[in-house]
Amino acid sequence: MSSHREAPEISKDPVADSTDVYAFVSPDKPDTVTIIANYIPLQQPDGGPNFYEFGDDVSYTIHISHGGKAARDISYRFDFSTKIRNPKTFLYNTGQIKNLGDATWNRPQVYSVSRTENGRTTMLARNLPCPPVNVGKRSTPDYASLSAQAVQKVGNRTFFAGQRADAFHVDLGSVFDLGGLRPFNEAHLLPLAKMDGINSVQSYNVHTIALQVPITDLTRYHDRPTDVLAPQSVIGVWTAAARRASRVYSAKTGKYAGFGPYRQVSRLANPLFNEVLVPMAEKDMWNTRSPAQDKIYAKYVDRPELQQLLPVLYPGVFPNLAAYDKPRADLNAILLTGIPKGVVPGFQNYTGATQADMVRLNVAVPPSQEPNDLGIIGGDLAGFPNGRRINDDVVTIELRAIAGATIPLVDKSFTPDGAATAVTDGTTNTNAAVTDSFPYLGLPGGGYQTIPGTTEAS
Repeated sequence: MSSHREAPEISKDPVADSTDVYAFVSPDKPDTVTIIANYIPLQQPDGGPNFYEFGDDVSYTIHISHGGKAARDISYRFDFSTKIRNPKTFLYNTGQIKNLGDATWNRPQVYSVSRTENGRTTMLARNLPCPPVNVGKRSTPDYASLSAQAVQKVGNRTFFAGQRADAFHVDLGSVFDLGGLRPFNEAHLLPLAKMDGINSVQSYNVHTIALQVPITDLTRYHDRPTDVLAPQSVIGVWTAAARRASRVYSAKTGKYAGFGPYRQVSRLANPLFNEVLVPMAEKDMWNTRSPAQDKIYAKYVDRPELQQLLPVLYPGVFPNLAAYDKPRADLNAILLTGIPKGVVPGFQNYTGATQADMVRLNVAVPPSQEPNDLGIIGGDLAGFPNGRRINDDVVTIELRAIAGATIPLVDKSFTPDGAATAVTDGTTNTNAAVTDSFPYLGLPGGGYQTIPGTTEAS
């Protein structure tokens, strides 16, 4: 959660496990879109001597759909390569790392980026550098500088791949303890004392793949739309990771080698989709499918299990929700088709009748001057589920949607329960502060200076 350990098989393969996808019109460069795909969840900053890194045997891709059929109209692919400079030491670094080219960094990683559109693939760059992880004050004394060196501009596109602070916040310990929400503990079927939520992700790092590209790079007609209600103003975004079809262990090298074509092993778009809506027995197969095949999962969106559980876990709190037996057209629109015109005044992010889990972004909606972390339900059309910004409180937004707060958008006869607009896991963004410029996510916590439960990055 968001999707840090969302399916049985991919939870055993963290290097290929995507945790969050963000897509938004860049606040400081509003003629561009920033897309961020995070991988390798729940990284302890002090995880040496074999620190976290992207997989050389994993192909990471960010897909964009703009044709209304949830197809891979444009794809950016990232492939990584790692080398060992000094094979005679066990150390990640043999001295201070002040620049990405320093020989003291024993395990540097680089990557290539290619772009595919209309079946034609163009190699955009090779050997772009990743930064090292934030080892600590001695090893990486000026981590902000190292990270900045890894922001690479290639033509009119900018890329970054490396470690950052996780920006997601959620009370995992309570939510997965029989659906507990600490601020509402006293109302639970098994009551406990009321308390504030605890951010379980605080102090952890992730590995980020980020790109910032002109809006014209992603839209159907390669223009910059200005009409919010025009279909061509909306793009769909998701990320996927793939491995070779087979792996063989070599006793000679002590490593696995991959053979055969690449096969998708994970994907992610909307937060919590596979995590909360798809049953456990189908989660692994969901990760192998493309969004265009998601019609088979619509039944779990139309009648979500959590909707049935809330009135049971919180007796008497959700009587209207308990009595509601219609398919959830509101959730179907939010998660599978986009919101059509006429539902939210002056807004739409509809991508067509194909039901598909994608982050849908209307690029004609400008960045908000006063962002509300509740996004559209908070009156901010530039926020989730119109794309997803880093500070959007997606757990609260989706909890309130499932609890019935968004049903009146499509069914005026329904009156939400009072709790529907108040329900929350009680966490706030206590992670490392985001930055004002690309790649926006905060600097990762350092191994030496991070105390578990804190977010100090330097």
